[in-house]
Amino acid sequence: MLSLQLRATALGALIIALFVAGCGGVAVRDSAPSQSIDASDIGDAVPRAEPPSRYGNGPVYSVNGSTYRVLPNSSGYRERGIASWYGTKFHGKRTSSGETYDMYAMTAAHKTLPLPTFARVTNLQNGRSVVVRINDRGPFHENRLIDLSYAAAIKLGINGAGTGVVEIAAIDPGANTSPSTPTTEVASGSPNLYVQLGAFADANNAERMATQLKSLGYAPRVSQTRQGSTTLHRVRLGPMRDVGAADELVQRLFRLGFSQRHIVVD
Repeated sequence: MLSLQLRATALGALIIALFVAGCGGVAVRDSAPSQSIDASDIGDAVPRAEPPSRYGNGPVYSVNGSTYRVLPNSSGYRERGIASWYGTKFHGKRTSSGETYDMYAMTAAHKTLPLPTFARVTNLQNGRSVVVRINDRGPFHENRLIDLSYAAAIKLGINGAGTGVVEIAAIDPGANTSPSTPTTEVASGSPNLYVQLGAFADANNAERMATQLKSLGYAPRVSQTRQGSTTLHRVRLGPMRDVGAADELVQRLFRLGFSQRHIVVD
């Protein structure tokens, strides 16, 4: 009986892991629908007050060996990063919230925002902006901030390239501001991408890493930023304007033994 219970527990854990992974499993292949769609006929998600989803809102969960902590609320959330999209592979399947994924609806997946969260997503490369309802977990691909439904990707103009540089701003359904108004102005031209390898309180540690990178033929930038009362010394490579080039650099640095490296948008 004990062994049966252990097997049942293990199976349950596996099901939960697959369920939470939602759109983010890196081993699966995805694609666009075989027929083209006119996303101009698909309206934005309409923000409204909703109770937290029964599923997908546990405070902590793990996928592919990484642990994620769900934010207690979305108030004031604003972040820039790389968006991707998911389509036919997951169309009609359950999301982490328990809802059915519809690639033609204005939805998205995020690793840490509460489910559901309404958010404005702005493509920083072309100025297009949409409102989505986040009801899934993911993307669990390295250096991706949000996974958009296929319809949202078309409206933002990232479906062809597969990725785009975006800003996400959570919307409070009870606020008086109109969700049809962009939450941030987009700077002219494409934003710059950097690969950040560390942020050190000790300037000597930053200089040591910079020296190591120079010995490998790179030209690192060391800059300072304030975090509360602490000055952090950031070590970065870049700038780059192409997501593919940034991804390639991240993988090259991993092979060189740099475990801490992630893409930032500036």
